[in-house]
Amino acid sequence: MKHPVPLDNLELLSRALDWSREGRRVALATVISTWGSAPRPVGSMLVADGDCRILGSVSGGCVEGAVVQEALGVMDTQQPRSLEYGVSNEQAWEVGLACGGSIRIYVEPVDETKLRLFEALLQLKQEQRAAVLITRLEDGSKRLLDPQAEPQDPLAAAAEAALRADRSGEHETDGQRYFLQVYNPPLRLVLVGAVHIAQAMVPMAKLAGYDVTVVDPRSAFVTEERFPEVQRLALWPKQALQTLAPDARTAVVTLSHDPKIDDPALIAALSSDAFYVGALGSRRTHAGRLQRLAEQGLTAEQLERIHAPVGLAIGARTPAEIAVSVLAQITAVLRQEKPA
Repeated sequence: MKHPVPLDNLELLSRALDWSREGRRVALATVISTWGSAPRPVGSMLVADGDCRILGSVSGGCVEGAVVQEALGVMDTQQPRSLEYGVSNEQAWEVGLACGGSIRIYVEPVDETKLRLFEALLQLKQEQRAAVLITRLEDGSKRLLDPQAEPQDPLAAAAEAALRADRSGEHETDGQRYFLQVYNPPLRLVLVGAVHIAQAMVPMAKLAGYDVTVVDPRSAFVTEERFPEVQRLALWPKQALQTLAPDARTAVVTLSHDPKIDDPALIAALSSDAFYVGALGSRRTHAGRLQRLAEQGLTAEQLERIHAPVGLAIGARTPAEIAVSVLAQITAVLRQEKPA
């Protein structure tokens, strides 16, 4: 039995398109600022129609009802609204917080112009291209910006910084306030070794928003039955990593425990811009691995990038527990700010 997975923002925009094509009135609510430990981060969205059907979430439940009522008013007036809610301690407890705070939400009607922008965003997703959706908060007007293609745009530097940080947020320039919504290509995870840990890790990583690829030259291991609904490459890692070309939004984890498979993958990953490289094995195993890789010409700086033994030290024993520890470590490397 499959468990429902929360829709990401692009999937919500796709549903908004579908609802509008069905003739429904549609409004979009977006979190534009919030308190420090919010149940939903800045950029989270909710789509509502004229019959109060909703998808997505802007608060984890504590202000959704009020937002939907405001959305109905926005559909009537066709004018955007900026809302601010104070969340009481009691409400905060209901959504898993220790204390209350405040949240600002921008609610806007969905019209033909915005629908065309949503279509363009979905096309960019297919092309694995990044963009920033810019909303002028005064009137709700929107446009797409690719800062690499339009470096002279007044908001190009802010958009580039937002993409780099993978963080949506408000920006003010020339007396105008804007909301910059980041749409990066999906994060990628390459698992080398079609083993039990990989089987446990694939659904977890997909739920966390990763496009996952399982690589193993042993075709009997990397099968549809063992790894359904995920990209599988029955190739030697050197060839597979050349094809996949890991970038700064890619994590690579070797799990086979076989140097013939893991070592070439590590050499390729450490020569790329992958933000995370991890390797399964004990400290003793890793010491031997470091010696072999150094003999292959890898520098001390490259070898220091390897997270091994892979995963956070939480005492994990089972494949599922190890998968949790690895994904948690990947998240920490991705999201925690580096010291200056």
